[in-house]
Amino acid sequence: MEKTYVSLEHLEAYKLARKLSKLSWELYEIWEWRIKKIMGDQFIESVDSVGANIAEGYGRFHYLDKVKFYYNARGSLLEFRHWLDVLSERNLIDKIHKADYLNIYKELRMVLNGLINGVMRAKDRELRN
Repeated sequence: MEKTYVSLEHLEAYKLARKLSKLSWELYEIWEWRIKKIMGDQFIESVDSVGANIAEGYGRFHYLDKVKFYYNARGSLLEFRHWLDVLSERNLIDKIHKADYLNIYKELRMVLNGLINGVMRAKDRELRN
């Protein structure tokens, strides 16, 4: 069976993380400096960390090393969700935009969990062979 290689740019989890990051930056750019300082910086750092950890994990060779970074990406995604809720509570994001973010968030969470499970299954298959 021939293995096919998917480049990072074509990896669905990475594409979704970049999409979420781009959308988040558009929101971040319009805030005044005080909002950026108090919570905006943490919001944008958490969302950018998702894609960065996926990229770093994708570049690792060993299964558990990969998964460690994918877990970090998942943690950053949950931190992003925290900041999204805080921004919403403080009326810094409207309901329509929040719904757009949540749709990408939910899809990315599912794809990222699938990526983690796929790596773990591949590790188990290798151990059995």
